[in-house]
Amino acid sequence: MLLAALLGLAWMRYFATGQVLAAKTRLVHGLDAAAYSGALVQARTLNFLSYLNRARLAHQVAMAHLVTLGSWAQFAGMEARRLAQGNPPAHLIGLMFGADHGRAYLAAAAATGLEARARASGSLGRAHAAHERFVHELSADLTRALVRDLPQVRLDAMRAVLASHYPEYDPGDLKPEVVDDAWTGLLRHHAPDGPLFDLVRHLAGLYPFLAPRNHTARNPWPVSGRCPHLRHELRRRGGTALDDSGRWRAGDTQSFHAVRSNRWIGCYYREYAMGWAWMPAQPGQAMDAEHVDVPPEDFSDQDFWRWVRSVAQWDLVDGRDNPLANSYALRDRLSWSSRGLGNYLDVASGAGQSAAAGFVVRMVLPDARGRPIHALSAAESLFSRPERRPDGLDESPNLFHPYWHARLAAALADAPGD
Repeated sequence: MLLAALLGLAWMRYFATGQVLAAKTRLVHGLDAAAYSGALVQARTLNFLSYLNRARLAHQVAMAHLVTLGSWAQFAGMEARRLAQGNPPAHLIGLMFGADHGRAYLAAAAATGLEARARASGSLGRAHAAHERFVHELSADLTRALVRDLPQVRLDAMRAVLASHYPEYDPGDLKPEVVDDAWTGLLRHHAPDGPLFDLVRHLAGLYPFLAPRNHTARNPWPVSGRCPHLRHELRRRGGTALDDSGRWRAGDTQSFHAVRSNRWIGCYYREYAMGWAWMPAQPGQAMDAEHVDVPPEDFSDQDFWRWVRSVAQWDLVDGRDNPLANSYALRDRLSWSSRGLGNYLDVASGAGQSAAAGFVVRMVLPDARGRPIHALSAAESLFSRPERRPDGLDESPNLFHPYWHARLAAALADAPGD
């Protein structure tokens, strides 16, 4: 009887220990699943933030296209006016530089009034303002909300997993607690810096529409006995650029440069401005090309070369720009409001190649006899490319590539024990 009693006590002790181990195992498995789910929510948030940064870059490229379109619209409208005035006449352009140039000049007639679209209230200006609003308001508000709400959303996801794991419990009784969290130190807001400028300029360089628009056509035959090496020129100049303030600017001009000569200065080029546009990055921005601030509307009262000598001091022989058209473009400039590239969110510097947003979660549940059972679990969201970079270099964790993944991790050494 004594032996039977001892065996009974041992069996009861073994059964109780088994119940504790079963409850502990169930809690650990459930908490691991919850922690992994929390890390997965966190990784998806980081990837979404990466897509948001990429969307902001796409909107910047779209604004570059719109500024260029605005410049083209104003340029075409100004050229339509010159065509209507016959200054210079279309047949002369076709005769000197070929039928294609003549037809292109005549086509400007269809652009009459197009410059209205380039005003801030025009269709292009309104589209630019919508992109600007996304970059500086909508995406910024969404970024702040995602970063702010992530801890609570992560906790809600873990509670939902635990509620499925423990259907016999009231969900309110399941209270996982995050006791060590690297989320708060993972990310940092950055002001527009050199790497961001370089990235935006690189992206813009992928689009031929934003490339420099420079072309010079020359008539094939000599036009002056004094300077037989000179030819009439049709100069098209234009470009789109991101200035140092992070704002886009664009300009376009075209001028007919006719070879002239006289006994006072010899041979020179007389410029006939055909089309012009200047979309500065911000109101009052100076133009870095040759120009004057107050150009005459015409030269009926003074010879072109005399005016240049007295006011502008342009090189009328070796110059390669359209300074008169530049001056008209500056005078008639149109400017759209812009706040630049804007701040952006990225991984804090010093995070290293293996930056991970890890956290430790703790939970306490009673066993069948009401004794508390403790468990710890840890998980992290880490940056890992699916394949090596084409250039073979390592890539630091960032919020421009959506390569964030979730995994379980060892509990941190300084995390509270079970």
